[in-house]
Amino acid sequence: QVRLVESGGGSVQAGGSLRLSCAATGYTGRPYCMGWFRQAPGKEPEGVAAIYPRAGNTYNTGSVKGRFTITQDNSKNTLYLQMNGLKPEDTAMYYCAADYRVGGACYSISVPQYNIWGQGTQVTVSS
Repeated sequence: QVRLVESGGGSVQAGGSLRLSCAATGYTGRPYCMGWFRQAPGKEPEGVAAIYPRAGNTYNTGSVKGRFTITQDNSKNTLYLQMNGLKPEDTAMYYCAADYRVGGACYSISVPQYNIWGQGTQVTVSS
């Protein structure tokens, strides 16, 4: 079975950078979509970024455009999220996820679409 494990989170000051990684094991093939999500205390889960692996198209939520970049290294079965210019409002638990079932809506970065999830990695940005 496919399993996802996130790493790379930590505590940084505003304006700093982090690179999150999501390693996939038991990889069975190319998913329809891969995405990064986050959940801050007291808030609902939020889609952050997604990639359509077939064509390499990427999508970001408006609050992170120009600051976050999602990439995938197929040779390592690893998904990345490069986060630059971090802000205190970016503080959250970050999760990677894969859609092997639904497909067709990577641009929406929609939680219900994804059926495989990692355990999360904490990102804390201080002011």
